[in-house]
Formats: sequence, structure tokens, C-alpha cells
Amino acid sequence: MRRAALTFTILTVAMIVLVSFSFNLKTVKASPDYNIERVDHTITPMYNGYVLINDTITVSGHVSDRFLLGFPHKYASYALRGLAYGTNRANSFPVNLDVPLENRVGFYGIEIDFPQGAPQVFSVEIVLSSRLLTQDSQNASIFGLDFPALPSLTKQAAVCNVSVILPATAQFLTGTVDTLTYKVENLAPFAYNASNVFFGLPNDEILKFDVKKLNRQITVNEFGGIGGSDFYFITNNASKTISLLELTLPLGATNPTLRDQFGRTMAIPSQTSTSPTRYKINLTLPVDINRSSTFTLSYDLPSKDYVASENANNFAISMAQFQDVNYYIDQASVNFVLPEGAALTSFDTGSSGDFYSVVKNVFQETVSVGRQGMFAFDSFDVGFTYQYNPLWLAFRPTMWILALSLVGTAVVLVWQRPKAAVGIGQPPTGMRVRPEYLKSFVDSYQEKMKIVFELDSLESKVQKGRIPRRRYKVQRKTLETRLGALSRSLSEASERMRASGGHYGDLMRQLEVAETEINDVGANVKTIEARHSRGEVSLEAYRRLIADYQRRKQKAETTINGILLRLREEIR
Repeated sequence: MRRAALTFTILTVAMIVLVSFSFNLKTVKASPDYNIERVDHTITPMYNGYVLINDTITVSGHVSDRFLLGFPHKYASYALRGLAYGTNRANSFPVNLDVPLENRVGFYGIEIDFPQGAPQVFSVEIVLSSRLLTQDSQNASIFGLDFPALPSLTKQAAVCNVSVILPATAQFLTGTVDTLTYKVENLAPFAYNASNVFFGLPNDEILKFDVKKLNRQITVNEFGGIGGSDFYFITNNASKTISLLELTLPLGATNPTLRDQFGRTMAIPSQTSTSPTRYKINLTLPVDINRSSTFTLSYDLPSKDYVASENANNFAISMAQFQDVNYYIDQASVNFVLPEGAALTSFDTGSSGDFYSVVKNVFQETVSVGRQGMFAFDSFDVGFTYQYNPLWLAFRPTMWILALSLVGTAVVLVWQRPKAAVGIGQPPTGMRVRPEYLKSFVDSYQEKMKIVFELDSLESKVQKGRIPRRRYKVQRKTLETRLGALSRSLSEASERMRASGGHYGDLMRQLEVAETEINDVGANVKTIEARHSRGEVSLEAYRRLIADYQRRKQKAETTINGILLRLREEIR
């Protein structure tokens, strides 16, 4: 009995030792063991002044499931976007911003997750605010760029190649670095380096402006033809007025037409590039410093390049959106308006990160796709199929003939009936809305949107201490007075259009629902911000709720812009 107990004890101890050895062996194998062979660190100012930092990293060995790098914490408030990808940009990796860099103080950390292991070569891109690019107030052709001159890595890098990529016509003046291209060997871990350069740029190859909104509408007609319309909301951050801009349109766009915020046609845009398709526009009303403006750029698209006919009733459309844009966009959206009677059968953006929705009217469907904070890398392909019966071509003429027949029959019946004393009734009003009335409504509504944006901007400035409190009160009162007068006028106009019924009544109901949604979101945001400041809501829950509210607001704004664009099209 004692021998059996001793044998059992020995076997148990042996099993424990073997399991522990096996566990330790696996742990050793899983531990990261790699070397950083090379880093290509590039800094590129975009066309509208935002700064793109790209670190292409070559490693040897095993990186495990995550990689850390960063830059000095002084740039933390400027970081807007982060992304990572392998040699093929389609193979992207999750990126977490503002994480501890191995608990080192003074660094802004960036974490890249590799669910299936890291490749030997991968790139990390970070978009920084345009506030890092300054412009001389006396000489607008002189710029200063503040940037992290070296990446902050957790291990030594054998070689680090650094390039500051400026437009070809730029002239290097001075800075904390002697040249725009340099090389560092045996780059030490946790390098902390903030540098600057000053350069001259005689042409407007860089303009400091924010693209607050870019709402694109792609309309497909009953014959398969395609037209586009881009609505821009920009703010001038340069030290001079902006009157010329170079904008990127979908590939193959032709016959552009530019209209200002009041719907007036401006000078015909001139094409500067065919691949990518870019046009230079001349704004009739230049945008003053720290002011905002809106305009709409309409164009034609080659249907043979985008529309494929699968059979007599089924069509497929595939388009790349915001491809090769060389500026950063705060909020971007695309609306696809199908022909009357068409039914959407499938839709794919190729990315689960895009927010999209389908709006179904009585005879027409519209698909909307939205994204916040995007640049060239965020371009996405939109593909969808729809069914369309050619008999719908006769829908409008048939309805007109039927209506005229009914009116004619009614007239004949009234004319032939016996004469009798009849009461004089009040004829229906508002059954027809004139084009000039539609134009006035759209212009007033866009002016209202502009005032609301200026109020939000004014609120942000006073919170950051950029303007005195007294000046803030005066400007706010002026804007609120203008907004009140516009709101009353728009309310009366909306009721008149609603009374006309049919198409316009439906649009006004949609507009009211979207406005109510925006007001609800605004109230909810204030509530959640107050609760977060009191510590009632965690940071993670706060960010999640804010993101959800932003998506709801963007969807409502997309609906409003779509309605205004449709009314604008009817004015023509």
C-alpha cells in the first residue's frame, strides 16, 4: 500500500513538471523576438494643409500580435486618424491611438494589432491637423511645418530614412534640420525629436482650408445616364482670401458646372489633370480669412465606364468614391438616386466601416453612404445592382395623359349639365410651386445651415478663449436674430409646399423628420456630455454614444442635403 502511494506521488510530480516545462516552452516560443532592419519615415503636407506621416517598417523575426510606436506627446492633440497595412493596401490592420508607449512619459503611443501575425514589411499612416502648418501673415508664400522628425520605437532600428516631401516648386529656407532628406543609423529606442522647416511656395499648391462637408449625389436616369453633384462646405484657415481651388472628381467626369451658395452659375472650371480627374475652380465670392462658404460642382459621368447591363431589366453599377483626393475631409457622404420605378437588389461598399442607409419614396429609392474623417487611403468602391422595367419610361407621359383626360371629361360633363345656381367655392391653393419659389426656399435653407454652422463655430471659439466674451455675445445675438427671421420664413414656405401635396409634401415631411432627428441628437449630446463630466458615464461608453449620435446626425444631414439637391435640380 505504501509503495503504491509512493508511485502515485512520483507520477503526479512528473506530470506537473512536464506540464510546466511545456507551458514555459510555449511561452518562450510565443515571446516576440525581432529586429527592426529599416524604417522609412516620410512627412507630407496635403493640399489643404493637413500633414500625413508614413512609417514603412521592415522587421526580421517574430513580432507577435502587436507592434508599438509613437511620437512626442506634444503632437497628441493634432492626431486625427491612424491606419496600418501590409505591402498590399487592401490588407489593413486595426490601429489603436493614444495608448501607453510601454509606460514611458512624454510619448503618444500607437498600437497596431496583427490578428494573424505581422508581415515582414508594413506601413503605419497618421494624419495630423493642419495647425502644424503655419503661414506667414505678411508673406503668404512662406510656410512653416512642425513635425516629429523621427519615429519613437520601442527597439533600436538599424536604419531610419527620413524625407519631408514638399511640392516640386517649394524652396527650402531654413529649419532645425539641414536638409529635407536625411538618414539615421542605429536609431535608439524611444527617440524624442520635434523639428521644423520653413519653405517658400510661390504657387497655391498648398492652401490651408478645412473641408467640413462633402456631400456627393450620383443620379442615374431611366436611360442609364449618370450625373454627379458635389456640395462643399469649406472654411478658410489661410492667411489670405481663397478664390481658386483644385478639386478631385470621379474618374472621367466632364462638363463641370459650378454654382455658388445662392445657386448662381460661376466661371467654367478648367481641367488640370485627367488621371486623377481634377479641375480648378474660380470662386466668384472669395472666401475671407476664418470664414466659411458653400458651393456645388455638378458634372457628367461616362455611363459606359460605370453601368453594366446584365439583362433587359437588371443593371449593375460600380464606382470608386473619393479616389486620389489630396485633401482631408471631415464628413463625406454619397447619395445614389435611382430612376423612378427602379428597385435595389444588392449593395456593397466593400468595407464594414461605412455607414449606409436606403431611403424609399413612393416611386424612387436613394442609397446613402457616409464616412467621417477621410483622405485618399479611405477611398472605397461602391457596387450595387437594381431592377428597372423599361415600361416605367412611359409612366410620366401616361400619368399626364390620364390627368388631361380626366380634366377634359370633367370639363365636358360640367359644360353639358343643366344650368343651375351654384355656390362659388374657394379654389385649392398651392397646387403648383413655381421655380423661383423653389429657388428662394433652397437659398434660404442653405443660408440657415450656414448660420447654424457659424453659431457652432462661434461657440467653439469662445470655449477655447479665441474671442472675448463680449464680442461673442454680440455676434451670437446677431446670428440668432438672422436665424429667427429665416426660420419663420422657412416655416411659412414649408407649410405652403406641404399644402401643395404630392411630391413636395412628401419632401417637406422628410425634411421635418430629419430636422427633428438633428435636434434630438443635439439634446442627447449635451446630456451625455454633462453626465460624462459628472463621472456618471465611462469614457468608453461616452465615445460609443457620441459616435452613434454623430452617425444619426450625419444620416439626417445627408437626407436634408439630398432634398435640397433634388429641389435645386427641379429649378433647372
